[in-house]
Amino acid sequence: MPRPLGDLEDAVMTRVWQWNRPVTVREVLEDLQQERSIAYTTVMTVMDNLHQKGWVRREAEGRAYRYTAVSNRAAYSAALMNEAWSTSDNPAAALVAFFGMMSAEQREALRDAVRIVQPHDEAAAEAAAEPPAPEGDSADGGPGTGG
Repeated sequence: MPRPLGDLEDAVMTRVWQWNRPVTVREVLEDLQQERSIAYTTVMTVMDNLHQKGWVRREAEGRAYRYTAVSNRAAYSAALMNEAWSTSDNPAAALVAFFGMMSAEQREALRDAVRIVQPHDEAAAEAAAEPPAPEGDSADGGPGTGG
């Protein structure tokens, strides 16, 4: 499971995720330099580390690379939450504590997410619970229908 990104890794990945296209070290550098003093080689090293960790893939373009995110920020956040939850010795208590920290807007987003997932879960449960139709019992006029 993923470890949390460091501050600089997160700053780089935020740009890669937001731009949602292949990016170069130079592009990320120029954007980062608007908020901090940073060297090209530092950004290049961070992006190489992110590649080694599997967060980005890269393709050579001339003498440089173009980097693309392997997944999106939502998937990263979900993996972190899952990791934290699964390592708890009391997952139910961890969820209750987590829900207690949520704002009203976050709780509403959680309700929306459950509504999206729940119909899929219910349909799967209903399909699994339905007994198979007895053989020869069809409405198409086949054997066993008397027609």
